[in-house]
Amino acid sequence: MTNLLTLEDIKDRWNEVLDELLQIDRILWLAFFDARLADFSNGVLTLDFLDSEKFATEHNYSAMRKPERIEKVSRIAQNILGVQITIVIK
Repeated sequence: MTNLLTLEDIKDRWNEVLDELLQIDRILWLAFFDARLADFSNGVLTLDFLDSEKFATEHNYSAMRKPERIEKVSRIAQNILGVQITIVIK
C-alpha cells in the first residue's frame, strides 16, 4: 500500500484486520465486528458503531472499546495495511 491509502482500500482489506483480530482476541473481535468504516483522512480512520445500538443490550460491546483496545486494533490495521493508522470512534 502507498501513502495514498483511501477509505475504499481499507474497506477492501478490513476483513483481513478482523481475521487477525479474531486470532488474537475473540471478544475484541466481537466488539469491532459491527463497526462501519465511516471516514479516513490524514491517517485517521473513523469507525461508526451507531448501527450496533439497534441490538439488545447484550450485544453492546461499548465497554470493550477503550483506548488501549482501540490501539490494539490500530496496530493490527497498520501491520496489514502497511501505513500508520489511528482509529477513532464516532
